[in-house]
Amino acid sequence: MEKLEKLYEGKAKKLYATDDPDVLWVEYMNQATAGNGEKKAQIEGKGSLNNRITSVIFDLLKARGVDSHFVRRISETEQLVKKMDMYPLEIIMRNTAAGSFAKRYGVEEGTELKKPILEFCLKSDALGDPFINEDGIVALGLADEDEIAEISRQARAVNAALLDIFAKIDVKLVDFKIEEGKTSDGAILLADEITPDTCRLWDQKDHSGKIEHLDKDLFRRDLGNIIPAYEEIYDRLMALAATEGVDSAE
Repeated sequence: MEKLEKLYEGKAKKLYATDDPDVLWVEYMNQATAGNGEKKAQIEGKGSLNNRITSVIFDLLKARGVDSHFVRRISETEQLVKKMDMYPLEIIMRNTAAGSFAKRYGVEEGTELKKPILEFCLKSDALGDPFINEDGIVALGLADEDEIAEISRQARAVNAALLDIFAKIDVKLVDFKIEEGKTSDGAILLADEITPDTCRLWDQKDHSGKIEHLDKDLFRRDLGNIIPAYEEIYDRLMALAATEGVDSAE
């Protein structure tokens, strides 16, 4: 596979074309951001960890029947993925009240929700990623009703699978955001990444009732260094993959 011109550079990744028109080359960066990019830092090792974490998660999801754009990891910081026409949406699943949801509704962080909540936000840093409902998505031509139904079905399937994965490594999956896209042959698939940057993860090992963050809230809230937390997530995921016979090597 040959790496060609750079197509896009975001806050955490660079995308390159390849000599296969249906495959992109992804490079994970060491940059950490919060608040729609208002807070930034370069953190050595972050790109490598997120590349490895998202690779093993996509492999574990595939073993549970959840397909994605992921092809394979090719280096410490790089992977190959299927080229997608991305929906301009952040798709959020919430299992426990936290973050903006807890503030929005005046709910104590950590309150268990009676059912998982699916939310959509318009993906736009300029607008602050505003909340949008299904009628708004259709009205603006971002997706049609059948596409929304499939995206919603997949989001709930991803949530069920991730709840199982993280429960097995003693981590509470509080909430997460994903993105979806459509391949050249019209298949709607999970895309982008699933990492501690995009998930809120709390350690379930005994911490005497104190929430122990294993996610980007450590950076977002100035609670500590993210690298040991990300390393802990990766090590536990790899141990699970080995136990389940899932090969997640280059």
